[in-house]
Amino acid sequence: MRRSLCAATALLMVAILSFLGCHGMTHSGPSQLTVSDIGSGVGTVTSSPAGINCPGTCSASFSPGTQVVLTATPAAKTSFDGWSGACLGTEPCTLTLNANAFVNASFTGPPPVRLSISFTGPGTGLVTSNPAGISCPKHCSGRFPTGSQVTLSAAPGTGFAFGGWSGACVGTATTCIVTMSAASTVTASFGGSLQSLNHIIFLAQENRSFDHYFGAMREYWAQNGFADQPFDGLPQFNIPAGGTPSNPGCVPNSLNCNAGGPGSGSVSSFHLLTACIENPSPSWNESHVDRNLNNPVSSKATMDGFVETAAHDARASTPPYLDVKGRRAMGFYDGTDLNYYYFMASSFATSDRWFSPVMSRTQPNRMYLVAATSQGHAYPPHGSIVNAKTIFEELQNAGLSWKIYVNPHSPGHDCSDTDSACLMQFSEIGWFKFGQQMKGNPALLANVQSINQYLQDAQNGTLPNVALIEPAYGAGLDEHPTVNDNAPTNIQAGAHYVSNLINTLMQGPSWKDSAFILTFDEGGGLYDHVPPFNGDSSVPAPPNPDGIKPNDIPFLNICTRSSGPPCDFVFTGFRVPLIVVSPFTKSHYVSHTPTDYTSILKLIETRFGLPALTNRDAWAMDMTEFFDFVNVPMATPPTPPQQSKTDACDINPP
Repeated sequence: MRRSLCAATALLMVAILSFLGCHGMTHSGPSQLTVSDIGSGVGTVTSSPAGINCPGTCSASFSPGTQVVLTATPAAKTSFDGWSGACLGTEPCTLTLNANAFVNASFTGPPPVRLSISFTGPGTGLVTSNPAGISCPKHCSGRFPTGSQVTLSAAPGTGFAFGGWSGACVGTATTCIVTMSAASTVTASFGGSLQSLNHIIFLAQENRSFDHYFGAMREYWAQNGFADQPFDGLPQFNIPAGGTPSNPGCVPNSLNCNAGGPGSGSVSSFHLLTACIENPSPSWNESHVDRNLNNPVSSKATMDGFVETAAHDARASTPPYLDVKGRRAMGFYDGTDLNYYYFMASSFATSDRWFSPVMSRTQPNRMYLVAATSQGHAYPPHGSIVNAKTIFEELQNAGLSWKIYVNPHSPGHDCSDTDSACLMQFSEIGWFKFGQQMKGNPALLANVQSINQYLQDAQNGTLPNVALIEPAYGAGLDEHPTVNDNAPTNIQAGAHYVSNLINTLMQGPSWKDSAFILTFDEGGGLYDHVPPFNGDSSVPAPPNPDGIKPNDIPFLNICTRSSGPPCDFVFTGFRVPLIVVSPFTKSHYVSHTPTDYTSILKLIETRFGLPALTNRDAWAMDMTEFFDFVNVPMATPPTPPQQSKTDACDINPP
């Protein structure tokens, strides 16, 4: 704008327009007046009638015949030298516009210096300057007279917060003043909000309780330099240490043991030395006995039936399991066994009041994971179709992107990465009416993709708004306790598999606006000392999702012989592990708010403006307490350890 070439070009355009006017060319439309400022100084040019306010707005249209007066105002320490082009002299310029016109305003003074603005943080906003010249993010630099003062103003976008200035301005006030002694740069930080979270990925591994996996967390903190804080793990790891919990023992083949009697002695909580154990039963009947050995429908939770049910299940299996005394139910792992999980839960966020939704096994709980109800199923649906709306149907109807990622490997039944119909067999979406609709709709079915596609999406920044990762059931990497002695399930192999999924996200372009939520579908019949949640003074009891009571209880089941609140869907299941991994996660955070993992659905609904699916996810907390969107605590993720694989894999009785 200030180079002599600009002035020469403007004069040439005026000459051309004058020539055209002299040779009979007429101009019937609006006339365009354009102003350029030249010279070493800076100033403003305004018009009457309004339209020109340069720098900023240096061109405007006026009706033919309009008389326009231009006024030049030099900035401090700058003088106005005069007009050129369609105006001459130093007085205000008066033009009658019958054709397009170009005017140059020449200012002399110290060379102007440049002020540049940059943004940081996940939020958005606007930075403007007085005098005019900056309106960032559109115009993020401007030149101002040497020695002048420029006031910058920050206005955060809707839902965001202003975090502060750095560089030539400092502080958290929304305005700041820069004295232009030299070229300067200012960075404005805009903190995020829940709207900064654009990708929510969740995975529920299989059948592990909170105490069984994370009960030794405070010991890990003390050994690895993490600050101690309240954490309701196994009592023996409290500070000061409490007593070691135990369950009544079980005498093999004893009628007392089968009937839930006192058994023999007790089995105390102990550290497992093997990464492989036989499967205890987490089914409806067994879970109610786990909660109260002698009165499973009582409102009182004694948490003393885990050994009995594990022993009974071992003897009832065909062939019988090895651990017929049920000792495995009282075993736990620590930070040497699950070093990746312990590091991530300690560095990011977890909860000691995070429950599965139902006191039962995998299938009913996984129905809650995607639909916030099992529609009366306390047991697997056995081929019946569940009519409840799933979160994926809501996402589809709202025009939001979603995927279900499935590991394609299973002994004798591998799927190709592109065979969505085959992959769908490993997803609980098939239990639902919407899943059946997907099978007949190629566009919907294409949302079911291979876990290899997840890795590519995480690496390429092409993740959907919401993604469910199904456990690698067939590949034996789901962390489910062993159900086939010929192919024991190793927790360290499963944790290593999960670590690759999380690490790939942390190292990819979508890290900046993603959250990965890892949990477990239910407690697996493994000991936990905290009762299933049925309300307290701070949080009301979880509601029955849709008013449907358990409708598939077998004959002579506990809840057919008697009734009570534990026989309805107004209790959660047992506590399960949780890790929330995101750049927005509060560092080393532990939530103590009771909820179940329909909170994942509540988070999705809150973020994307979706309605609740049932009364249960409406009740659940929305998980925003896990995040700090303004300060982005984990913008640069830590470097986690490689998951250890050194534990023995021995399913012999502990």
